[in-house]
Amino acid sequence: MRPVLFKIPNLPLIGDLVFPSYFTLLLIGFALALWLSVRDARKLGMDDARVYDLNLWMVFWGIVGARVLHLIADGQWHDYVNLCTHPQLVEAVDAKVQSCTAAAQCGYDYLCDLTTNKCYPPKDCLAVFKLWRGGFAYYGGFLFASAFGLWYAKKHKLGMWRMADIAGYGIPLGLFWGRMGCWFNGCCYGKRCDLWLAAHFPRGGLAWRAQVKAGLITAWQSPLGVHPTELYEAIGSLAIFAITYFYLRPRKRAHGEVFAWFVALYCLLRFAIEFVRDDDRGVWGPLSTSQIISLPLAAFAVWLWRRSRTHAPDPV
Repeated sequence: MRPVLFKIPNLPLIGDLVFPSYFTLLLIGFALALWLSVRDARKLGMDDARVYDLNLWMVFWGIVGARVLHLIADGQWHDYVNLCTHPQLVEAVDAKVQSCTAAAQCGYDYLCDLTTNKCYPPKDCLAVFKLWRGGFAYYGGFLFASAFGLWYAKKHKLGMWRMADIAGYGIPLGLFWGRMGCWFNGCCYGKRCDLWLAAHFPRGGLAWRAQVKAGLITAWQSPLGVHPTELYEAIGSLAIFAITYFYLRPRKRAHGEVFAWFVALYCLLRFAIEFVRDDDRGVWGPLSTSQIISLPLAAFAVWLWRRSRTHAPDPV
C-alpha cells in the first residue's frame, strides 16, 4: 500500500508536488489508451484530431459518470450531505486516536467533539466536487463515456461501431493501470483470505479500518489477509486487452465485434470478482451494484456480437 507514488519536495511557489498513486497510474492508463486509439485511428484513415477530442471528452464524461454512480450506489451520499450540514456525524477515518479530548489529538485537520469524544472532519460543502479524494464507481464512468462516445462518433461520421472497437481494447488497457492504482491506494480490497496469495495491507488502511469496525481485530492488531481483488482485476483486464488487441482485432469480421467481446469478457470478470470483494460498493440483495449492471451489459454484448455478424459494416 502506497497512496503517494512519489513527490518532488520544496518546489518554488508550490512546495511539495505530490503524485497520488491512484490518479497518477490512472493518468498513465488514460494516456496510453489515448495514444493507442489515435495511432490506430490514423492507420485506418480516420480523422485522428476528432478521435483525440473524443478521447478527452470520454475522460470527462467517464469521471462524471463514475462520480454519479458512486453517489447513488455506494451509500455515501449522506456523508457528503452531513459534511456540509452536520460534520460531527461523519467518521474521521484517518484519526490518530479513537477517543479525544482536544482537536490536536485527532491529527490532520480533524476536530474533536467534546460531547462524544470522537474526532470528526471540518465542515466542507464542496467535498462532493473534490475528485482527487477518490470516490468513483467504474461502471458509471463506462456507461456515461460509452454513451457519449457512440453519439460523438455517429455525429462526426467516425463510424460508430468501428470507433467502439478501438475503445474495446483501449479501455481494458486503461483499466489495468487504474486497478494497479487501486492496489497502491489500498481500496477495492477483498474478503478474508488465508491462501498463500492473500494481501496484508498495513494498519491504518481501508481494509484495516473495516476489520476493526466489524470487530474482526482490535485497533492494536495488524489487519487480516484479504483477497488481492485489485490485482485480480488488473491481471484480468490486461488479459482482456491482449485477447481483444492481438487476437480479435486482426480477425474481426465486422465492426462492433471487438467491443462486444470486451464488454462480455469484462462483465464475466467483474461479476466473478465481486463475490470476493469486501469494500463498500452498494449491495442490493445477494448481488452487488456492479453485478446487477453486468447482467444487462452482458446481454447487450451478445446482441452486439450477433448484430455484427448479420449487418453490413457501419458507414464512415
